[in-house]
Amino acid sequence: MTELDRLRGAANRTELAASRKLALKHALPLEDALRTTLAASAGAAGLATLLAERAALREAENARALARRAGRAAALAARQARHAGTPTAWRAWFDGSARPNPGRCGIGARLVGPDGELVELSQPAGYGNSSEAEYLALIAVLEAALAQGARELTVYGDSRVVLDDVAAPDAQGAPILQPYRARARALLARLPGTALRWIPRHKNLDADALSQRASLPPALEPDATHLP
Repeated sequence: MTELDRLRGAANRTELAASRKLALKHALPLEDALRTTLAASAGAAGLATLLAERAALREAENARALARRAGRAAALAARQARHAGTPTAWRAWFDGSARPNPGRCGIGARLVGPDGELVELSQPAGYGNSSEAEYLALIAVLEAALAQGARELTVYGDSRVVLDDVAAPDAQGAPILQPYRARARALLARLPGTALRWIPRHKNLDADALSQRASLPPALEPDATHLP
């Protein structure tokens, strides 16, 4: 940011107008005119103090604006989650993790059926990034749904990258994810009527815990019976 930009950003509309008139009247550069006008506004406190105070006010306003935007985005996500469709007979949740990213991958998923069927997956998935792990988790839960003969299935995940990619035309999908996209679409073609829905992370905690456990090095895995 130049000194002129800093001074212009600190001035209000009245001060900007007065500075332009002063610059025209005395053939001054606008920067010098702004400094004179702002120094007059600062009075005994001094120009440096006024600039610091107004910079702090701008930062506070920017923070409030960001908070408002975040609030609107959260409200939109909540509305979308509430209107995610009527629960179907079969439901599934998936998640993938990479430690670090990229790093050791783990996938987690839960498949629930109308008659109490329950399949939980918690499996290491080699080395890769988080999007690849998410895709592998989606593929695994779709394979489990096929094995169970699931019908009327809704699959929930918190990865917008994967959910947007699998629904995108090939020309718009991520090239690096194309093999995963092809596998997921082939499985979806064998599960007609399946819906993929985005949910916020806090509504996907079970699948997240399963994926996080699977991504731990063997020495750090908790003592527990391995899930299928």
